[in-house]
Amino acid sequence: MIKRYSRKQLTEIWSEENKYKIWLEVEIAAAEAMEKLGQIPRGVASVVKKKAKINVSRIHKIESEVKHDVIAFLTSVTEKAGIKARYLHQGMTSSDILDTSFNIQLVQSGKIILSDIDQILKVLKRQAKKYKLTPCMGRSHGIHAEPITFGLKLASFYEEFKRNRKRLADAIDEVSTCAISGAVGTFANIHPNIEKHVAKKLGLKVEPISTQVIPRDRHAFYFSVLGIIAGSIERVAIEIRHLQRTEVYELQEFFSKKQKGSSAMPHKKNPILSENLTGLARMVRSTVLPALENIALWHERDISHSSVERNIGPDANITTDFALVRLTNILGNMIVYPKKMLENLNITKGLIFSQEVMLELTKSGLSREKSYKIVQSYAKKCFSENLNLYDVLLEDKLIISKISKKKINSIFSYSKHFKNINLIFKRVFK
Repeated sequence: MIKRYSRKQLTEIWSEENKYKIWLEVEIAAAEAMEKLGQIPRGVASVVKKKAKINVSRIHKIESEVKHDVIAFLTSVTEKAGIKARYLHQGMTSSDILDTSFNIQLVQSGKIILSDIDQILKVLKRQAKKYKLTPCMGRSHGIHAEPITFGLKLASFYEEFKRNRKRLADAIDEVSTCAISGAVGTFANIHPNIEKHVAKKLGLKVEPISTQVIPRDRHAFYFSVLGIIAGSIERVAIEIRHLQRTEVYELQEFFSKKQKGSSAMPHKKNPILSENLTGLARMVRSTVLPALENIALWHERDISHSSVERNIGPDANITTDFALVRLTNILGNMIVYPKKMLENLNITKGLIFSQEVMLELTKSGLSREKSYKIVQSYAKKCFSENLNLYDVLLEDKLIISKISKKKINSIFSYSKHFKNINLIFKRVFK
Protein backbone atom coordinates (compact mmCIF):
# COMPACT_ATOMS: atom_id res chain seq x y z
CA MET A 1 0.00 0.00 0.00
CA ILE A 2 1.38 3.43 -0.90
CA LYS A 3 2.35 5.77 1.94
CA ARG A 4 -0.08 8.46 0.79
CA TYR A 5 -3.05 6.39 1.97
CA SER A 6 -1.46 4.61 4.91
CA ARG A 7 -1.22 5.15 8.64
CA LYS A 8 1.75 3.96 10.66
CA GLN A 9 -0.30 1.78 13.02
CA LEU A 10 -1.57 -0.38 10.18
CA THR A 11 1.57 -0.43 8.07
CA GLU A 12 3.50 -1.71 11.07
CA ILE A 13 1.04 -4.58 11.49
CA TRP A 14 1.54 -5.58 7.85
CA SER A 15 5.29 -5.05 7.81
CA GLU A 16 7.54 -8.04 7.16
CA GLU A 17 9.17 -7.41 10.52
CA ASN A 18 5.85 -7.86 12.35
CA LYS A 19 4.87 -10.87 10.25
CA TYR A 20 8.07 -12.73 11.12
CA LYS A 21 7.76 -11.62 14.73
CA ILE A 22 4.34 -13.30 14.87
CA TRP A 23 5.73 -16.39 13.17
CA LEU A 24 8.34 -16.58 15.90
CA GLU A 25 5.71 -16.16 18.63
CA VAL A 26 3.73 -19.06 17.14
CA GLU A 27 6.82 -21.29 16.95
CA ILE A 28 7.86 -20.46 20.53
CA ALA A 29 4.33 -21.11 21.86
CA ALA A 30 4.26 -24.44 20.04
CA ALA A 31 7.70 -25.32 21.45
CA GLU A 32 6.50 -24.55 24.99
CA ALA A 33 3.66 -27.02 24.56
CA MET A 34 5.98 -29.64 23.08
CA GLU A 35 8.26 -29.30 26.09
CA LYS A 36 5.36 -29.87 28.48
CA LEU A 37 4.43 -33.00 26.56
CA GLY A 38 8.05 -34.20 26.66
CA GLN A 39 8.36 -34.19 22.89
CA ILE A 40 11.38 -31.88 22.83
CA PRO A 41 14.00 -31.05 25.49
CA ARG A 42 13.29 -28.47 28.14
CA GLY A 43 14.61 -24.99 27.53
CA VAL A 44 14.19 -24.86 23.76
CA ALA A 45 11.47 -22.19 23.87
CA SER A 46 13.35 -19.98 26.35
CA VAL A 47 16.63 -20.19 24.41
CA VAL A 48 14.91 -19.35 21.11
CA LYS A 49 12.96 -16.53 22.74
CA LYS A 50 16.17 -15.07 24.17
CA LYS A 51 18.52 -15.49 21.23
CA ALA A 52 16.41 -15.41 18.07
CA LYS A 53 16.39 -12.12 16.20
CA ILE A 54 14.31 -11.19 13.17
CA ASN A 55 16.55 -10.29 10.24
CA VAL A 56 14.30 -9.63 7.25
CA SER A 57 17.10 -9.17 4.72
CA ARG A 58 18.74 -12.44 5.84
CA ILE A 59 15.44 -14.32 5.51
CA HIS A 60 15.02 -12.93 2.00
CA LYS A 61 18.54 -13.97 1.04
CA ILE A 62 17.97 -17.52 2.25
CA GLU A 63 14.58 -17.65 0.54
CA SER A 64 16.15 -16.63 -2.76
CA GLU A 65 18.10 -19.90 -2.57
CA VAL A 66 15.64 -22.34 -0.98
CA LYS A 67 12.49 -20.86 -2.58
CA HIS A 68 10.46 -21.40 0.60
CA ASP A 69 9.67 -18.58 3.03
CA VAL A 70 9.01 -20.68 6.16
CA ILE A 71 12.18 -22.74 5.69
CA ALA A 72 14.13 -19.54 5.15
CA PHE A 73 12.64 -18.12 8.34
CA LEU A 74 13.47 -21.23 10.38
CA THR A 75 17.01 -21.30 9.00
CA SER A 76 17.50 -17.66 9.96
CA VAL A 77 16.21 -18.31 13.47
CA THR A 78 18.53 -21.30 13.87
CA GLU A 79 21.51 -19.18 12.83
CA LYS A 80 20.82 -16.85 15.77
CA ALA A 81 19.36 -19.21 18.37
CA GLY A 82 21.77 -22.08 17.89
CA ILE A 83 21.45 -25.84 17.72
CA LYS A 84 18.43 -26.04 20.04
CA ALA A 85 16.31 -24.30 17.40
CA ARG A 86 16.38 -27.55 15.43
CA TYR A 87 13.49 -28.70 17.62
CA LEU A 88 11.19 -25.95 16.34
CA HIS A 89 8.38 -26.82 13.96
CA GLN A 90 8.26 -30.49 14.99
CA GLY A 91 5.30 -32.15 13.26
CA MET A 92 4.06 -28.80 11.98
CA THR A 93 3.44 -27.65 8.43
CA SER A 94 3.94 -24.23 6.89
CA SER A 95 0.24 -23.42 6.90
CA ASP A 96 0.15 -23.82 10.69
CA ILE A 97 2.43 -20.80 10.90
CA LEU A 98 1.13 -18.84 7.92
CA ASP A 99 -2.58 -19.16 8.66
CA THR A 100 -2.39 -18.63 12.41
CA SER A 101 -0.16 -15.60 11.91
CA PHE A 102 -2.33 -14.17 9.13
CA ASN A 103 -5.33 -14.39 11.43
CA ILE A 104 -3.43 -12.58 14.16
CA GLN A 105 -2.65 -9.76 11.72
CA LEU A 106 -6.31 -9.56 10.74
CA VAL A 107 -7.34 -9.41 14.40
CA GLN A 108 -4.75 -6.72 15.13
CA SER A 109 -5.97 -4.68 12.16
CA GLY A 110 -9.63 -5.28 12.90
CA LYS A 111 -9.31 -3.96 16.44
CA ILE A 112 -7.83 -0.70 15.18
CA ILE A 113 -10.56 -0.39 12.56
CA LEU A 114 -13.13 -0.96 15.31
CA SER A 115 -11.58 1.96 17.16
CA ASP A 116 -11.79 4.03 13.96
CA ILE A 117 -15.50 3.29 13.72
CA ASP A 118 -15.95 4.30 17.36
CA GLN A 119 -14.49 7.71 16.49
CA ILE A 120 -16.84 8.10 13.53
CA LEU A 121 -19.79 7.20 15.74
CA LYS A 122 -18.72 9.81 18.27
CA VAL A 123 -18.50 12.55 15.63
CA LEU A 124 -21.75 11.55 13.92
CA LYS A 125 -23.60 11.53 17.23
CA ARG A 126 -22.34 14.99 18.12
CA GLN A 127 -23.14 16.47 14.72
CA ALA A 128 -26.51 14.73 14.44
CA LYS A 129 -27.63 16.24 17.74
CA LYS A 130 -26.26 19.65 16.77
CA TYR A 131 -28.28 19.69 13.54
CA LYS A 132 -31.18 17.65 14.85
CA LEU A 133 -33.77 20.29 13.93
CA THR A 134 -31.97 21.99 11.04
CA PRO A 135 -34.41 21.77 8.10
CA CYS A 136 -33.07 20.57 4.78
CA MET A 137 -34.38 19.00 1.62
CA GLY A 138 -34.96 15.29 1.48
CA ARG A 139 -34.27 14.01 -2.01
CA SER A 140 -35.16 10.86 -3.91
CA HIS A 141 -33.65 10.17 -7.34
CA GLY A 142 -31.75 13.42 -6.76
CA ILE A 143 -35.05 15.33 -6.92
CA HIS A 144 -36.67 17.33 -4.12
CA ALA A 145 -39.02 15.06 -2.19
CA GLU A 146 -40.12 16.23 1.27
CA PRO A 147 -38.42 18.08 4.15
CA ILE A 148 -36.16 16.30 6.61
CA THR A 149 -33.44 17.66 8.89
CA PHE A 150 -29.71 17.51 8.42
CA GLY A 151 -29.53 15.78 11.79
CA LEU A 152 -31.65 12.95 10.42
CA LYS A 153 -29.21 12.43 7.57
CA LEU A 154 -26.38 12.13 10.05
CA ALA A 155 -28.40 9.88 12.36
CA SER A 156 -28.95 7.54 9.41
CA PHE A 157 -25.19 7.33 8.88
CA TYR A 158 -24.70 6.76 12.61
CA GLU A 159 -27.07 3.79 12.66
CA GLU A 160 -25.35 2.30 9.61
CA PHE A 161 -21.93 2.52 11.23
CA LYS A 162 -23.36 0.93 14.37
CA ARG A 163 -24.26 -2.03 12.19
CA ASN A 164 -20.80 -1.95 10.64
CA ARG A 165 -19.22 -2.08 14.06
CA LYS A 166 -21.20 -5.18 14.98
CA ARG A 167 -20.39 -6.80 11.64
CA LEU A 168 -16.70 -6.15 12.10
CA ALA A 169 -16.71 -7.44 15.68
CA ASP A 170 -18.32 -10.63 14.39
CA ALA A 171 -15.80 -10.86 11.55
CA ILE A 172 -12.88 -10.45 13.95
CA ASP A 173 -14.31 -13.26 16.05
CA GLU A 174 -14.67 -15.33 12.88
CA VAL A 175 -10.96 -15.11 12.02
CA SER A 176 -9.71 -15.45 15.60
CA THR A 177 -8.78 -19.10 15.11
CA CYS A 178 -5.56 -21.06 15.32
CA ALA A 179 -4.57 -24.20 13.42
CA ILE A 180 -1.55 -26.23 14.50
CA SER A 181 -2.66 -29.57 13.07
CA GLY A 182 0.13 -30.62 10.72
CA ALA A 183 -0.03 -31.92 7.18
CA VAL A 184 -3.63 -32.27 5.91
CA GLY A 185 -4.89 -31.38 9.37
CA THR A 186 -4.90 -34.88 10.94
CA PHE A 187 -2.51 -34.25 13.89
CA ALA A 188 -0.59 -37.32 12.72
CA ASN A 189 2.75 -35.94 13.90
CA ILE A 190 1.67 -33.32 16.40
CA HIS A 191 -0.44 -33.51 19.56
CA PRO A 192 -3.76 -31.56 19.54
CA ASN A 193 -2.85 -30.06 22.93
CA ILE A 194 -0.09 -28.09 21.21
CA GLU A 195 -2.72 -26.33 19.11
CA LYS A 196 -4.77 -25.72 22.23
CA HIS A 197 -1.79 -24.18 24.04
CA VAL A 198 -0.84 -21.93 21.10
CA ALA A 199 -4.41 -20.73 20.72
CA LYS A 200 -4.70 -19.83 24.39
CA LYS A 201 -1.26 -18.18 24.49
CA LEU A 202 -2.04 -16.00 21.46
CA GLY A 203 -5.64 -15.13 22.34
CA LEU A 204 -7.23 -17.27 19.63
CA LYS A 205 -9.69 -20.14 19.45
CA VAL A 206 -8.88 -23.62 18.22
CA GLU A 207 -9.98 -24.20 14.63
CA PRO A 208 -12.44 -27.14 15.01
CA ILE A 209 -11.25 -28.76 11.79
CA SER A 210 -8.57 -27.56 9.42
CA THR A 211 -7.64 -29.22 6.17
CA GLN A 212 -4.00 -28.13 6.52
CA VAL A 213 -5.34 -24.62 6.03
CA ILE A 214 -7.85 -22.63 8.02
CA PRO A 215 -11.05 -22.57 5.94
CA ARG A 216 -11.18 -19.44 3.81
CA ASP A 217 -14.87 -18.76 4.27
CA ARG A 218 -13.78 -17.12 7.54
CA HIS A 219 -11.54 -14.71 5.69
CA ALA A 220 -14.11 -14.10 2.97
CA PHE A 221 -16.51 -12.94 5.68
CA TYR A 222 -13.91 -10.57 7.11
CA PHE A 223 -13.05 -8.98 3.77
CA SER A 224 -16.73 -8.80 2.82
CA VAL A 225 -17.35 -6.76 5.96
CA LEU A 226 -14.52 -4.42 5.00
CA GLY A 227 -16.24 -4.08 1.62
CA ILE A 228 -19.53 -3.16 3.29
CA ILE A 229 -17.76 -0.62 5.50
CA ALA A 230 -16.22 0.86 2.35
CA GLY A 231 -19.71 1.13 0.86
CA SER A 232 -20.87 3.05 3.93
CA ILE A 233 -17.87 5.36 3.71
CA GLU A 234 -18.70 6.09 0.09
CA ARG A 235 -22.38 6.67 0.90
CA VAL A 236 -21.40 9.49 3.26
CA ALA A 237 -18.75 10.80 0.88
CA ILE A 238 -21.18 10.98 -2.04
CA GLU A 239 -23.71 12.86 0.09
CA ILE A 240 -21.06 15.42 0.98
CA ARG A 241 -20.00 15.73 -2.65
CA HIS A 242 -23.57 16.30 -3.81
CA LEU A 243 -24.34 18.84 -1.10
CA GLN A 244 -21.17 20.78 -1.90
CA ARG A 245 -22.10 21.27 -5.57
CA THR A 246 -22.37 24.96 -6.43
CA GLU A 247 -26.06 24.63 -7.29
CA VAL A 248 -26.75 23.10 -3.87
CA TYR A 249 -23.95 24.29 -1.55
CA GLU A 250 -25.56 23.23 1.72
CA LEU A 251 -22.21 22.24 3.17
CA GLN A 252 -18.56 21.99 2.26
CA GLU A 253 -15.42 20.29 3.36
CA PHE A 254 -13.16 22.42 5.53
CA PHE A 255 -10.88 24.51 3.31
CA SER A 256 -7.69 25.67 5.03
CA LYS A 257 -6.30 29.18 4.68
CA LYS A 258 -3.44 28.29 2.34
CA GLN A 259 -5.23 25.47 0.49
CA LYS A 260 -5.57 25.66 -3.30
CA GLY A 261 -8.56 24.20 -5.12
CA SER A 262 -7.39 24.25 -8.72
CA SER A 263 -4.16 24.87 -10.59
CA ALA A 264 -6.14 26.77 -13.23
CA MET A 265 -9.12 28.36 -11.43
CA PRO A 266 -8.40 30.28 -8.22
CA HIS A 267 -12.05 30.33 -7.16
CA LYS A 268 -12.40 26.55 -6.83
CA LYS A 269 -13.11 24.79 -3.53
CA ASN A 270 -13.45 21.14 -4.43
CA PRO A 271 -14.62 18.23 -2.22
CA ILE A 272 -11.34 16.43 -2.85
CA LEU A 273 -11.29 14.44 0.39
CA SER A 274 -14.73 12.97 -0.21
CA GLU A 275 -13.83 12.22 -3.81
CA ASN A 276 -10.71 10.50 -2.52
CA LEU A 277 -12.85 8.36 -0.21
CA THR A 278 -14.99 7.28 -3.15
CA GLY A 279 -11.86 6.04 -4.90
CA LEU A 280 -10.50 4.30 -1.80
CA ALA A 281 -13.85 2.60 -1.23
CA ARG A 282 -13.62 1.14 -4.73
CA MET A 283 -10.20 -0.28 -3.90
CA VAL A 284 -11.39 -1.93 -0.70
CA ARG A 285 -14.44 -3.44 -2.41
CA SER A 286 -12.18 -4.82 -5.14
CA THR A 287 -10.62 -7.14 -2.55
CA VAL A 288 -13.92 -8.83 -1.71
CA LEU A 289 -14.28 -10.92 -4.87
CA PRO A 290 -10.81 -12.54 -4.68
CA ALA A 291 -11.43 -13.23 -0.98
CA LEU A 292 -14.64 -15.04 -1.93
CA GLU A 293 -12.84 -16.96 -4.67
CA ASN A 294 -10.23 -18.11 -2.13
CA ILE A 295 -12.85 -20.28 -0.43
CA ALA A 296 -12.60 -23.02 -3.06
CA LEU A 297 -9.12 -24.53 -2.74
CA TRP A 298 -8.09 -27.91 -4.17
CA HIS A 299 -8.65 -30.82 -1.79
CA GLU A 300 -6.99 -30.23 1.59
CA ARG A 301 -4.98 -27.22 0.38
CA ASP A 302 -3.28 -25.44 -2.43
CA ILE A 303 -1.59 -22.03 -2.46
CA SER A 304 -3.75 -20.21 -4.96
CA HIS A 305 -5.03 -18.12 -2.04
CA SER A 306 -1.55 -17.14 -0.87
CA SER A 307 -0.67 -14.52 -3.49
CA VAL A 308 -4.15 -13.04 -3.14
CA GLU A 309 -3.86 -12.62 0.62
CA ARG A 310 -0.35 -11.17 0.43
CA ASN A 311 -1.98 -8.36 -1.56
CA ILE A 312 -5.43 -7.90 -0.06
CA GLY A 313 -4.39 -8.44 3.56
CA PRO A 314 -2.42 -5.22 3.86
CA ASP A 315 -4.23 -3.28 1.13
CA ALA A 316 -7.80 -3.74 2.36
CA ASN A 317 -7.03 -3.19 6.04
CA ILE A 318 -4.65 -0.26 5.60
CA THR A 319 -6.99 1.46 3.14
CA THR A 320 -10.09 0.94 5.29
CA ASP A 321 -8.30 2.35 8.33
CA PHE A 322 -7.06 5.39 6.41
CA ALA A 323 -10.48 6.04 4.86
CA LEU A 324 -12.28 5.86 8.21
CA VAL A 325 -9.87 8.28 9.86
CA ARG A 326 -10.19 10.67 6.91
CA LEU A 327 -13.99 10.46 7.06
CA THR A 328 -13.94 11.28 10.78
CA ASN A 329 -11.88 14.37 10.02
CA ILE A 330 -14.25 15.46 7.23
CA LEU A 331 -17.36 15.03 9.37
CA GLY A 332 -15.82 16.76 12.36
CA ASN A 333 -14.70 19.83 10.41
CA MET A 334 -17.34 20.20 7.69
CA ILE A 335 -18.95 23.62 7.28
CA VAL A 336 -22.76 23.53 7.26
CA TYR A 337 -24.96 26.26 5.78
CA PRO A 338 -28.44 26.08 7.38
CA LYS A 339 -29.62 29.22 5.55
CA LYS A 340 -28.78 27.67 2.20
CA MET A 341 -30.62 24.51 3.24
CA LEU A 342 -33.70 26.59 3.97
CA GLU A 343 -33.33 28.47 0.72
CA ASN A 344 -33.18 25.19 -1.20
CA LEU A 345 -36.29 23.97 0.61
CA ASN A 346 -38.18 26.85 -0.97
CA ILE A 347 -36.84 26.50 -4.51
CA THR A 348 -39.93 24.69 -5.78
CA LYS A 349 -42.28 27.19 -4.11
CA GLY A 350 -44.33 24.77 -2.08
CA LEU A 351 -44.38 21.74 -4.40
CA ILE A 352 -42.81 19.66 -1.66
CA PHE A 353 -46.14 19.81 0.23
CA SER A 354 -48.08 18.17 -2.63
CA GLN A 355 -48.55 14.84 -0.89
CA GLU A 356 -50.56 16.23 2.00
CA VAL A 357 -52.73 18.30 -0.37
CA MET A 358 -53.54 15.09 -2.21
CA LEU A 359 -54.27 13.25 1.04
CA GLU A 360 -56.63 16.01 2.22
CA LEU A 361 -58.53 15.79 -1.06
CA THR A 362 -59.01 12.06 -0.56
CA LYS A 363 -60.29 12.73 2.96
CA SER A 364 -62.85 15.09 1.47
CA GLY A 365 -64.36 12.30 -0.63
CA LEU A 366 -62.41 12.38 -3.89
CA SER A 367 -60.78 9.21 -5.14
CA ARG A 368 -57.02 8.91 -4.76
CA GLU A 369 -56.64 8.77 -8.53
CA LYS A 370 -58.60 11.99 -9.07
CA SER A 371 -56.87 13.73 -6.16
CA TYR A 372 -53.46 12.76 -7.52
CA LYS A 373 -54.37 14.00 -11.00
CA ILE A 374 -55.60 17.38 -9.71
CA VAL A 375 -52.53 18.04 -7.58
CA GLN A 376 -50.15 16.81 -10.25
CA SER A 377 -51.68 19.15 -12.84
CA TYR A 378 -51.20 22.12 -10.52
CA ALA A 379 -47.68 21.01 -9.71
CA LYS A 380 -46.81 20.93 -13.40
CA LYS A 381 -48.36 24.37 -13.87
CA CYS A 382 -46.39 25.82 -10.97
CA PHE A 383 -43.16 24.28 -12.16
CA SER A 384 -43.49 25.42 -15.74
CA GLU A 385 -44.76 28.93 -14.90
CA ASN A 386 -42.68 29.49 -11.75
CA LEU A 387 -45.76 29.87 -9.56
CA ASN A 388 -46.29 29.23 -5.87
CA LEU A 389 -48.44 26.16 -5.22
CA TYR A 390 -50.03 27.81 -2.18
CA ASP A 391 -51.30 30.74 -4.27
CA VAL A 392 -52.57 28.51 -7.05
CA LEU A 393 -54.53 26.33 -4.64
CA LEU A 394 -56.22 29.31 -3.02
CA GLU A 395 -57.47 30.44 -6.43
CA ASP A 396 -59.12 27.09 -7.20
CA LYS A 397 -62.78 26.87 -6.17
CA LEU A 398 -62.79 23.06 -6.05
CA ILE A 399 -59.77 22.99 -3.73
CA ILE A 400 -61.22 25.67 -1.44
CA SER A 401 -64.51 23.78 -1.28
CA LYS A 402 -62.69 20.63 -0.18
CA ILE A 403 -59.89 22.04 2.02
CA SER A 404 -60.23 25.09 4.29
CA LYS A 405 -57.74 27.93 4.06
CA LYS A 406 -56.72 27.23 7.64
CA LYS A 407 -55.93 23.65 6.72
CA ILE A 408 -53.98 24.75 3.63
CA ASN A 409 -51.93 27.05 5.85
CA SER A 410 -51.12 24.16 8.15
CA ILE A 411 -50.15 21.97 5.18
CA PHE A 412 -47.55 24.48 4.04
CA SER A 413 -45.52 24.13 7.22
CA TYR A 414 -42.31 22.27 7.99
CA SER A 415 -43.17 21.48 11.58
CA LYS A 416 -45.32 18.41 10.92
CA HIS A 417 -42.43 16.80 9.05
CA PHE A 418 -40.33 16.97 12.17
CA LYS A 419 -42.89 15.85 14.75
CA ASN A 420 -41.38 12.36 15.07
CA ILE A 421 -37.72 13.31 15.08
CA ASN A 422 -37.45 12.80 18.85
CA LEU A 423 -38.86 9.30 18.41
CA ILE A 424 -36.34 8.49 15.67
CA PHE A 425 -33.45 9.89 17.68
CA LYS A 426 -34.47 7.80 20.70
CA ARG A 427 -34.42 4.70 18.51
CA VAL A 428 -30.97 5.50 17.16
CA PHE A 429 -29.22 6.99 20.20
CA LYS A 430 -30.49 4.66 22.88
